[in-house]
Amino acid sequence: MSRHSERRRPVPIGLRPAGIGIGLALALTGCTAAQVETGASPTASSAVTQIATASPSPSVATGPVLVPDGTAQDNLPVFSAVVAAVWETPQQVIGQAYVDSLVAAGFDKAAMQLTPDQSTVGNAAESIQFSVRWGGECLVGQVGPATGAPVTAVMPVIDEDTCLVGDTRAIDW
Repeated sequence: MSRHSERRRPVPIGLRPAGIGIGLALALTGCTAAQVETGASPTASSAVTQIATASPSPSVATGPVLVPDGTAQDNLPVFSAVVAAVWETPQQVIGQAYVDSLVAAGFDKAAMQLTPDQSTVGNAAESIQFSVRWGGECLVGQVGPATGAPVTAVMPVIDEDTCLVGDTRAIDW
């Protein structure tokens, strides 16, 4: 069969570029409206601040909130929301942006680990990982060109007090 005579399979509307754009536009409408009202420019910390400080309203649902006395699983929704918010910014492959945004959302910086943004030869890392130790568990995130979309999960603690395997960088800012 020649290449021109092959039939193409239809792509579901949600997977067509226009469908993705419409879905993204609808998902981001709420954030855009809040930024227009305040005149703020969209940044990772403003997105996290909107998530962390949203005040309840009878007609509008609020985003996830940190549960200080909860489990890692209880806090995975807010961790994931923060990661997703940073991923949508130009700082999507800069580890410090994730750490700073997680701290702004109420996570403990002293309980975090972060892999380097660059390889040992100075190239941008294909992915970066970051974590927050939460009791006997870890909230772990991974982002970067090699992962596509952000990935978040609850994982067990390694070696009694760490969450990530391999080299991590100091979080000293």
